Amino acid sequence: MGKICKFLLVKQYIEDKISSGVYQHEEKLPSIRRLCLALNVSKNTVIRAYQDMDAAGLIYSTPKSGYRVKVPMKIGLEQQGPRPIDLLSTSKEILQYPEKKECLATGSAHPNVNSSAIKSLYAEIGRHSRKQSQMPSHYQLPPGNRTLVKQLTKISLELNVETSPKQLAVTHGAQQAISLALRAITKPGDIVAVESPCYFGNLLLLESLGLKVVEITSCIQHGMEPEALERAVTDWPIKAILVTPSFSNPTGSRMPLARRLEILSVSKTIPIIEDDVFAALGYDNNIMPLKTLDKQNRVIYVNSLSKVLDSRLRIGWIIAGQYHSKIEKYLISDNMGSLNLIQSAVGDFLSKGKYRQHVNKMRRVYQYNVRQFSNLLSLALNRYDDLRGGFHLSQPQGSFLIWLTLPKAVDTFELYQECRKNRISILPGKVFTTGKQFRQSVRLSCANFEDTELWKMGINRLALLIHEQVYKARQH
Repeated sequence: MGKICKFLLVKQYIEDKISSGVYQHEEKLPSIRRLCLALNVSKNTVIRAYQDMDAAGLIYSTPKSGYRVKVPMKIGLEQQGPRPIDLLSTSKEILQYPEKKECLATGSAHPNVNSSAIKSLYAEIGRHSRKQSQMPSHYQLPPGNRTLVKQLTKISLELNVETSPKQLAVTHGAQQAISLALRAITKPGDIVAVESPCYFGNLLLLESLGLKVVEITSCIQHGMEPEALERAVTDWPIKAILVTPSFSNPTGSRMPLARRLEILSVSKTIPIIEDDVFAALGYDNNIMPLKTLDKQNRVIYVNSLSKVLDSRLRIGWIIAGQYHSKIEKYLISDNMGSLNLIQSAVGDFLSKGKYRQHVNKMRRVYQYNVRQFSNLLSLALNRYDDLRGGFHLSQPQGSFLIWLTLPKAVDTFELYQECRKNRISILPGKVFTTGKQFRQSVRLSCANFEDTELWKMGINRLALLIHEQVYKARQH
């Protein structure tokens, strides 16, 4: 009986690590020797546990390299039914701008604006401000400033979205574009399928529109699970699907091409809103967006300059296909026009060729930032025995966001509150769901990482606070 208990202990230990995100799809598992020492069991006990999991299809062996995770990591609890949303009070607290300079600013997903291109952009805005002061006042009606629309059409084409200026409309950021799309295809009380975890801004938007959500189980590496979406579509009258195939917020997952095609297949004729705001920040070649793969003209494509230039610009755009005229009507009736100054200035800036140089530079900056930050945080966490080997950092192939999964004992909302006292900003996992998932997870932004002593001190301090949370939880 003792041997059986020990064998089950080892098996449960590994399964828990996989289910909590510590060990990911295709990631190497601990060696037999290491597990023997960590769990104080015999070599044969570990071998039996690994062989049993191998037979079950959860892991697989590789010659001279041990075992690896076979089943892609699915995050979140077992899929739940439609839920209302209540995130406003929590999000208002988290979104407050800090009164004092932070020693580790990893909470917000704003891009790095410390570049010559951004300085040129604001110089352009200054010139247009002076120019427009000499012009008669007028509204900028949809679809938007002609120069800007033309440039955004070019950017879309570079992202493999076939479109034309007549098919594109400028919006007040991606958030307004998603709101317009949801209004065009849903009504209050309808059910929308979203990734789990899901960007809290999208959850807030769904809340404001009186919509319910079904959170679809997702993989940290590959995004929304087609099988889970297919079950949800069968079980519930889903009216829309909101998804970010390229570098989702918060996990940074990216759907492979085959999975994108599966998502289109299992979703049948349901309209899909594709949020593509991070697509330009891939470290390698782009994958075809859903909009381009769609043969039914049901994908509404949304993008923004907020992640590649500056979130303060509030310049987004929407390519809505069959819903274009309806959305354009909303734009006119809601706003009676757009921001003339920003649209004309950004349009001229984009036409001068500095945008693409800037994006290419930022890809390299963010790739370096993510790698360096991850290395430093891993080193800091591994200094503590109760954290060593017990956490997981996502490894995105684009953008500047990292998803940190900690031991189940950690409540990251409590961690968030302790971090605030220490001038460290993080985003706890609870804001990325309508349920109780992800309480042990944290979203971190590396956009403004600097390889300085100040940042290293902040990272070490964060690791200490995490260690203290684990210690405190285990005392209870």
